[in-house]
Amino acid sequence: MKSLRLVLTSALLSATILTGCATDDPNRRAKAGAAIGAVIGGVAGNQSSSKNGKYVGAFVGALTGAAVGNYMDKQQRKLEAQLAAERRNNQVAITRIDAETLRLDVRSEASFDINSDAIKDNFRTSLDTMAEIIGEYDQTAVHVIGHTDSTGTQSYNQQLSEKRATSVTRYLSRNGVTRTRMRFSGRGENQPLDTNATSSGRSRNRRVEIYLKTIVKDRENEAFRAPI
Repeated sequence: MKSLRLVLTSALLSATILTGCATDDPNRRAKAGAAIGAVIGGVAGNQSSSKNGKYVGAFVGALTGAAVGNYMDKQQRKLEAQLAAERRNNQVAITRIDAETLRLDVRSEASFDINSDAIKDNFRTSLDTMAEIIGEYDQTAVHVIGHTDSTGTQSYNQQLSEKRATSVTRYLSRNGVTRTRMRFSGRGENQPLDTNATSSGRSRNRRVEIYLKTIVKDRENEAFRAPI
């Protein structure tokens, strides 16, 4: 009830400002109605969610048509430029999966000590950069997925992958990425990139992936579905 009162108060204030500043405007009623709708839609969008976790409303936004590709192109170029040093050192790889999806592969050697879910101090600067750019491109759903090699038990590896994904998600959230945009999960040892029979293979398999999926109008649910 309190939230509803705040919504209505904000809406009425917006309408009052519009009508008071332009009393001779023949379209003032339509403008006031639009203001009220924007306020209510935005607040409701932040407070409401469906079973699959999709948030709707003016504060999330969605892209359409050719704007999607252009938006992701810009986001990719900025990430590549700002993370150039990490890419040269093979700490982070950036891959365009399709027109609507980017993937950032973060090697665990760059981000975590062995058997630890505490983010390394020297990797925080890189995560700060990611958080700033992801925060700027706010029409994107963010999926953080942890992976391990096969050393140790399957249950231990599953828990470790989940903890590492949680650590990255919390860090991004503390540094400006809206929590409702993010999803996280662990895949344990189940999706290796390489053989676990060699140290170099195990090194590739230990990683965190960050998927950035565009929120497309009328297909918002798809952006919040976990990558396969």
